[in-house]
Amino acid sequence: MISKAELDFLSELKQNNNREWFAENKKRFEKHQKETKLFFTEVGEQLGKQDGIEQVQIFRIYRDVRFSKDKAPYKNHFSVHFSRTKPMLRGGYYLHIEPGGSFVGGGFWDPNTEDLNRIRKEFEMDDEEIRSIIADNTFKKFFGELKGDELKTAPKGFDKTHPAIDLIRKKQYLVTRAFTDKEVLSPNFQQEVLDTFKAMRPFFDYMSDVLSTNLNGESIY
Repeated sequence: MISKAELDFLSELKQNNNREWFAENKKRFEKHQKETKLFFTEVGEQLGKQDGIEQVQIFRIYRDVRFSKDKAPYKNHFSVHFSRTKPMLRGGYYLHIEPGGSFVGGGFWDPNTEDLNRIRKEFEMDDEEIRSIIADNTFKKFFGELKGDELKTAPKGFDKTHPAIDLIRKKQYLVTRAFTDKEVLSPNFQQEVLDTFKAMRPFFDYMSDVLSTNLNGESIY
């Protein structure tokens, strides 16, 4: 479980985001980091029983401030990313623990140019299946709607009046579910996370089929 002590530490870190305070509280950080890593590892093991996972990336607390206006040296959250086994399984799962801002997310954050064009071409040709997935009651219950940054108009080579232009102009295809601190601290939080990941699967599996085939539906691998 994630404990109140982990959330309290992160809240204190947000108020004291400097190297001096962090150095004084390094042992506390290491303890809370260890507990959180155990939780993340357990989630990854359980997730691996229901999906193909090739990598678990637990993110470091240290921020790269070289190109950022925000020079705070530390993140105010703990987070982890679970990558599905490529090339046949696409999409990734993300878990973010932050006081007042915890969430589970997943999808296609930064698809490369080739993959993004392939997705758009699929929607241009036929958007019925993806519409069915994002209109499903389970999808709407967990995520509400498909999210992600988008262009203001049609991408080059696509008709701005196309019926699927709302999907085609997206640059990302993401789903998220927020959790309150009370939900994060509850005994069934791990299961809620796993259930949320499971609810992403129809979306992931559809996108995996798209990205592993050509426009004729033939495998490219």
